[in-house]
Amino acid sequence: MATYEPINTCLSVEVHHMVCNLGLEKVDSADLKHIVTVSGQVCWEAITFYLCTLDAEEQDLDYVESVRLLGPVCKTVHSYLLSFSAKQFDDQYGLWFTWTNNTELFLEAFEAIRSSQHTAIALSLMKLTACLERALGDVFLMIGKDCPFLLRDLLASQELATVFGQSVMNVLRVFLGSPRSLNLRNILWHGFAAPSEIPPMYSSMLLLLTAGLGQILRDALPQITSTLLHRPYFRLTQLEDLAVFPDINEEAVAVAEDFIGKSDFVVEIMLPYWREALAAYKNQRYADCVILLLPQLEMGLRKFFTTVNDCPNRLLTAESTTLYTTFDEMLAKYLDNDYVNQLPLALGDPIMEILWDLLNHQEGPRIRDHLSHGELDLKVFPKEMASHMVALAVVLLHRCCREGHGVATENECLRTIIGSTHSYCSRFHPIGRLKQQLRHCVGSLQKWDAIPRPPLEQERPGSHHSGPTAQAVHSVLIEELVSNLINRLQPVYAEELSPSPYLLTEAQLHLVTKVLDGHTCTLYCPRVVLEVVALLRKVASQCQTVSEQIMSGAAARHRQWLSKSLRSRQRQNYLRMLNSIQYLHPTFSLLTLLITVELLNGQMMSEKASSECQCYLKFLKSILQYTENMATYTSPDKNKWDESWDLTQRMLLKVKNFYSKWYNVITDCAT
Repeated sequence: MATYEPINTCLSVEVHHMVCNLGLEKVDSADLKHIVTVSGQVCWEAITFYLCTLDAEEQDLDYVESVRLLGPVCKTVHSYLLSFSAKQFDDQYGLWFTWTNNTELFLEAFEAIRSSQHTAIALSLMKLTACLERALGDVFLMIGKDCPFLLRDLLASQELATVFGQSVMNVLRVFLGSPRSLNLRNILWHGFAAPSEIPPMYSSMLLLLTAGLGQILRDALPQITSTLLHRPYFRLTQLEDLAVFPDINEEAVAVAEDFIGKSDFVVEIMLPYWREALAAYKNQRYADCVILLLPQLEMGLRKFFTTVNDCPNRLLTAESTTLYTTFDEMLAKYLDNDYVNQLPLALGDPIMEILWDLLNHQEGPRIRDHLSHGELDLKVFPKEMASHMVALAVVLLHRCCREGHGVATENECLRTIIGSTHSYCSRFHPIGRLKQQLRHCVGSLQKWDAIPRPPLEQERPGSHHSGPTAQAVHSVLIEELVSNLINRLQPVYAEELSPSPYLLTEAQLHLVTKVLDGHTCTLYCPRVVLEVVALLRKVASQCQTVSEQIMSGAAARHRQWLSKSLRSRQRQNYLRMLNSIQYLHPTFSLLTLLITVELLNGQMMSEKASSECQCYLKFLKSILQYTENMATYTSPDKNKWDESWDLTQRMLLKVKNFYSKWYNVITDCAT
């Protein structure tokens, strides 16, 4: 790594002036009795008096002048709150935080202000802004629909202006709502602000404003027909899938502590955040650990990103007219100037996939989004997520460790953590989710051999698919299709079923499992590939449904058979089900193999002509239609076993015809 000049701030000149200096320019203080009454009521008119606008219609705020004029108010509020003890503050204002559904968090923020520890104040401010955003969203939903995702859009909404008043919302916008404002939430959550750069008076001011919002809401609620309901927290249910690294023990934390002073990944002015994050982990404050680490991982990646892409100007906060360099930009394939982003090449696919899984994929934990928008219950934050974050930090710290300062390679703990990333494949990309679905489907189909049967099967019902000739034709067709599918795989996989007979469904399912264990590239998939994967996922889902229905249905009928509670017609239908299992098992085993093969080969669709792609997608949709029909036919209220035979035979012939034509097209193109 190159040697860096010391970084004194990660805030641009304009942002640094706005945040660190502007509100402190006026040396006079505001009169407390005009801001808050003796009983603790917030005097909003006195606060909104200091707002300035850029036009006569008062549509656009003058953020610079508003911050300058509100500075003395913030200083007075800060001194006012410091005069309280913790109990006095709770007695005076605890009631007015209940509307946020997290009074305890705001009381902790007050304790942080009293501590005068910059890192604690910054941490509490990140938690406060996240909780406030969530609470404001709950208020929005009392009279509106589709709560805005971005805080700035929420603060600018007409719905909140209707409840709280436009001038009140404008005050919040000065502190939180625009890149041209103080923008406290974003510069903290994106890792731009060092602990000592945020004046504590702004945290005090937001505490008082939040209490003041509660007071307004008390008077507004009787005028609103709906009730204030708090949305349930998002649950991190993906922790088992996210398990990549070994559990973090004291030795691993010690490795991280050693690295933070030796790695160019860390900006020196941010060291207090790193130290406090690791201390929080050791003290089992797992939410605090992750809240502190996430912005620093973003800051460290931003530093690395600007180095490998030779764009040092993007290390600082952007102005309102310039793109912020955030996780979204750093993990993208191209830069904003259409040059290829060099960060993926520098980090390697496994680490990039870990980052995408953690932060971006819709079915993943999207931990930064959920945390920063107040969607997680911090009281029950899982240790597993904090362990994952600490281990990922160790990997990135090690990657950027300065020459001569590395930890000895024989350190077993470090080797284990680093080695855990080498074979990582995305769990939460649609391809990763499809692989998981297929594994579940294979596991379900492997249980069919254990489906219970009557001790004595008598009087097999006659049907047009029960004879040996029909079953033999079906077996030959399955064998031919399996052979074609295996030929589409790489030779190393094709050998898996040789010399085993193709009709051994166990061998097919074993092959599927082995193929799924291989690495499949997920970064920056073309749209047509994602369309293919989406169809395959729907097919896999229907296959799983059919398998579960057949197993549960067979088990239920078997219990009824043993208890002799089946009527004659039900008994005949049960025997048809058992007869149908003989051809459905190899059929659905074939489908899992087909999905697996098309998962691999579907990635080549971006190279095909549009007409070929449409033909291919039409074929996959026909397979989906078959599985959807089968899910209906095998449901407990249908039991259409004879019809399922006809449907299955037509589907298999369609697959055979498609692959014959498809191979001819490929051969013609090759010649």
